[in-house]
Amino acid sequence: MNTAVTLRQLGFLVAVADTLNFSRAAEACFVTQPSLSAGLKELEDRLGVVLAERTKRSVLLTPIGAVIAERARALLLAAQEIEALAAAEGAPDSGDLRLGAIPTIGPYLIPRALPEIRRVFPKLRLLLREEMTEQLLDGLQRGRLDLILFALPFEADGLETIELFEDGYHLAAPPGSFGPEPVRGAQLDGARLMLLERGHCLQRHALSAFPDRNIEQDESFSATSLPTLISMVSEGLGITLLPDLALDAGVIGGQDVAIAPLPDACPRRVVLAWRTTSARAALFRRLGDIFRRTRALVGPSQV
Repeated sequence: MNTAVTLRQLGFLVAVADTLNFSRAAEACFVTQPSLSAGLKELEDRLGVVLAERTKRSVLLTPIGAVIAERARALLLAAQEIEALAAAEGAPDSGDLRLGAIPTIGPYLIPRALPEIRRVFPKLRLLLREEMTEQLLDGLQRGRLDLILFALPFEADGLETIELFEDGYHLAAPPGSFGPEPVRGAQLDGARLMLLERGHCLQRHALSAFPDRNIEQDESFSATSLPTLISMVSEGLGITLLPDLALDAGVIGGQDVAIAPLPDACPRRVVLAWRTTSARAALFRRLGDIFRRTRALVGPSQV
């Protein structure tokens, strides 16, 4: 007689859906490949449908297999939340916390917040990961991450967010091209900015900093990091916008660039986000308070 569907079997299906490879799926589930294959076959027998088409070289989910895999992912995530809820009842501020952050915020905020986090939550172990916004949101929704630090505006459904602070911009230009006095948006009409490569939310945010002005991206160049952008500016290759957080945290690093405030720029909004079903929301809000205090200590830009 067929047994009931188990979370273990559903985990096998989700791993196969994620990897489309039985060997890698077995590794992800910490089982042997024959065990995974047998578990998936048991699931198919129980449900009476074929979930995956197998050949010697590839694995492809059937249409019903893909639908069931997404339902299985939600069930597994709910099971994790039940475990977290039980753990939080006895020790809400301990254990592992998987925190993701975008590269234009994480390196400039999290290291400065860690001493207070360790003091306030000595039994909490932060596991940090830097990714692009889309990957962070996907990781949060799939249960790979518990909490993410990124910037709005960005569409994010099914999440709870708290705003930490607004992050404005300064203009970075080759030496001598701008003085230290503020630069108004009208002065940048028709400008072409060197920006981070597509996929970085800062690339979108910088282009929308002056929505009423004709400002475009210099398509001849894009960078993977803020330090690379600054190096290009110092060589006289163009201008860019730097977020105040990174500037206050010392991203310039002694390079020879002109820095000017941009009082008319629309700031990005830095937020923490987590799943609405998370059992650790109270902890996340307390961490948000620490990040706010940390930003205040870094201080507003004075360059």
